[in-house]
Amino acid sequence: MVNHQVSTDIRVEIRVHPETAAVDIYRESMNYLALLRTELTTFGELITDDVDLAAPVTTCGNWTFYDLVDHLGRGNQWVVTAVAELRGDDDGRPAPKDPATLRKWYDESADALAATLSADPEQEAWTFTRAMPRTVGFWRRRRAHETLMHRWDGQHALGKAEPYDRAIAEDGIDEVFELFAPRMIHRGLATAPEVALRVRTTDTDRRWTYGPGEPVAELAGTASDLLLALWARIPPEHQGLRWDGDRAAGLRVLAGPLVP
Repeated sequence: MVNHQVSTDIRVEIRVHPETAAVDIYRESMNYLALLRTELTTFGELITDDVDLAAPVTTCGNWTFYDLVDHLGRGNQWVVTAVAELRGDDDGRPAPKDPATLRKWYDESADALAATLSADPEQEAWTFTRAMPRTVGFWRRRRAHETLMHRWDGQHALGKAEPYDRAIAEDGIDEVFELFAPRMIHRGLATAPEVALRVRTTDTDRRWTYGPGEPVAELAGTASDLLLALWARIPPEHQGLRWDGDRAAGLRVLAGPLVP
């Protein structure tokens, strides 16, 4: 069981099975830098000369495909500065609107990020949280998952979304409950759950119980579908997901929101 202190009077109870020690051993074997490089390349391949930059990215509000590329590329620049200069106030250079130039701009940001994060994972870096080590290693994992999610957004917008590898998706679910759900409450952007929801992967047999007491509901599905649901990329009523117990109470927990 993990208790995340998010203020002087609020605790968020998160229980994980298998136990955290086993998960940490597994995580140490995951090559986040290699994953990041792969996802950066895969996303870049979506930026073709004839891509529709005005294509709506419905999983990101009112964004277009151009907005998605701009967000990811500027985020890459932001993290380069966070590591190189230990500050988090670099908004980056806006993306050009010509597809051919846009691809070059994005590739430059991706190459710079991969090179920067090739440093010692224990090297100090600015990060947006003090709940985890403020290191290059933090950014390897965070940017891998950020790029992974936006790769899916881009593919979905262009009609060719691919599911996540189950081990990677499982690690993404860990990140939601370890980092983002407590952070959202701490920042006053979400309320602490009043009841517990269990999230269970049907393909890896991992379970997370989020909230106090015994779970009143369970949401089950593949690790990929669960991660997409936690990040509001697919609805919690998606046909690939299964609810047991008090579904209405479980939906209220998910509505937290758990992530930004």
